[in-house]
Amino acid sequence: MSVSGHLARRGTRRIWALAVTGILASAALTACSSASGETQLTWYINPDSGGQAKVAANCSTDKYKIATQVLPQDANEQRIQLARRLAAHDSGIDIMSIDPPFTAEFSNAGFLAPIPQSLQDKLTQQSFKGATAAATWNGHMVVAPFWSNTQVLWYRKSFAQKAGIDMSQPVTWDQIIDAAAKNGGKVAIQSNKYEGYVVWINALISGAGGEIATDTQKGLDMKLEINSPAGDKAAAVIRKLAHSSAAPADMSVAQEGQAGSTFGGPQGAFMVNWTYIYNSYESITPGFNKDIGYALYPQTVQGQQARPPYGGIGLGVSKYSNHVDDAMQAVECLTSPENQEVNAEITGNMPASQAGYAANNNALQKTYPAPLLQLFQQSLDEAAPRTVTPYWSDISGGLQATWHPPADVSSSTPATSQTFIDNVLHGRSLL
Repeated sequence: MSVSGHLARRGTRRIWALAVTGILASAALTACSSASGETQLTWYINPDSGGQAKVAANCSTDKYKIATQVLPQDANEQRIQLARRLAAHDSGIDIMSIDPPFTAEFSNAGFLAPIPQSLQDKLTQQSFKGATAAATWNGHMVVAPFWSNTQVLWYRKSFAQKAGIDMSQPVTWDQIIDAAAKNGGKVAIQSNKYEGYVVWINALISGAGGEIATDTQKGLDMKLEINSPAGDKAAAVIRKLAHSSAAPADMSVAQEGQAGSTFGGPQGAFMVNWTYIYNSYESITPGFNKDIGYALYPQTVQGQQARPPYGGIGLGVSKYSNHVDDAMQAVECLTSPENQEVNAEITGNMPASQAGYAANNNALQKTYPAPLLQLFQQSLDEAAPRTVTPYWSDISGGLQATWHPPADVSSSTPATSQTFIDNVLHGRSLL
């Protein structure tokens, strides 16, 4: 049997296992039509502040209207809900917002309708390279890049001045941890037991020149590379911060919101976080943005280019939709640079295309400083996506199980982690 055939059977069995609960109820749901006979396309979206609803309205036509349904906040819960519905061949999903780690899994299981080649070509031409890579599996773009997020290093200008650290030059994790510890500050990160912590681990390993896994085309026989010099350097950074006075008190449970609160508090010094965080302060504390500085993501190894996290959303069309052609037409509209910019202006989740930054009379330039928008785009060019594989959920779960809490990370963690994940992949251990 071919590797791809083995992957498809294995991936489908895994997702079908998720569907045991609630499969009959979800199968009863179907796509709707309004009383006027107009088709209703249902788009399952990740929670946001209204950007997806706005572009859904923009792309509704006389032929069809696009209605939105909000998925759970947690990315893995989003995956489980969609997987259950799709495994049941539920036609009630037409379009869905999919996190990059789950793109390969959904495609490999046969849940996504193929994107016409002409639309693939158009999206490839307009999208950032990182966005295209995250949307591609087995040589084909399987979701349409909608928005692309990245993390930068945010810092308080007043604190950097007090600490005497030159933020005009690239800085390392060691440097910002030391600067914060010596001057009564905190380094805010995301290290709860969830996907956001794995994002940090991946960025640290990538920044040390490594990868979590390679040869992913071999399926379960991919090459895990966590137990490596890069993995050792990543573990050293996490352990250093966790045992430093620069560690926030809530480090082991911190997600994006908690990190943002730490940064906005009296001990705020440095923070890594996504693009939308910039707009979280000014309405609450007028003038706060004047003290916010921004720089490239910290280097894991001094002199070695950092690899910031890559995040975002791709739009997939369900294979089981009763309106695949209409849904593809809608996706083309939703992912246009103009609508990417509309979504970015409302949510702070930046466009997946360079053209999206300049659409609609440069609306983003009125909200963000030009150097910050340039930094976002530079960071996207240098970003490191998480490993593209149908088995990412197992890898992520294994990393969370063995690298958490951060205070327990040691020099043996990379080896322990790799062995455990290999056992999970081959059915010798359970998450």
